[in-house]
Amino acid sequence: MFDLHIFYLLLIFIAAGLVKGVTGMGLPTVAMGLLGLLMPPQAAAALLVLPSLLTNLWQLLAGPALAQIVRRLWLMMTGIIMGTLAGSSLLISLNPRCSALALGTVLIAYAGYALCGPALQVSARVEKWLSPLMGGLTGVITGATGVFVIPAVPWLQTLGFRRDELVQALGLSFTLSTLAMAAGLSLH
Repeated sequence: MFDLHIFYLLLIFIAAGLVKGVTGMGLPTVAMGLLGLLMPPQAAAALLVLPSLLTNLWQLLAGPALAQIVRRLWLMMTGIIMGTLAGSSLLISLNPRCSALALGTVLIAYAGYALCGPALQVSARVEKWLSPLMGGLTGVITGATGVFVIPAVPWLQTLGFRRDELVQALGLSFTLSTLAMAAGLSLH
């Protein structure tokens, strides 16, 4: 018997993969928005945990400077974990329409930044105190919407990483976000 839901899921993942290949936006970010058309955001987030974890772990472990990146970003990553665990209660407790609105708002903000955002640089002094705040804010947004990119991606881009290091730093951020989201969803 043909299941239309499975067919739609397959189409969503193919479309998200195409968008990732063409634009560079992450598959989970695109898939989360499309899956929201078929199911509540918490179900979509749960569906994306395993594929996100596997691809982001690969990205994290394939890079050249894991130890240095972890030392530099540990405060941000702590904020992401704590914020995601706290924010995941919002994804579960909010009316699905509110969750969908929050998700749409975050996706539009990210697309706007990706298209028009200025290239900024932050000093090491500012990075030390702003990284935990960016991590916490990213975590709350991740927990509430299932999307890991705002403000983590723009923030990491301001820190002056070389390309390979940036990819690895994003892998670290997304891996920990995925694990924290899975933990948050299982707690609620």
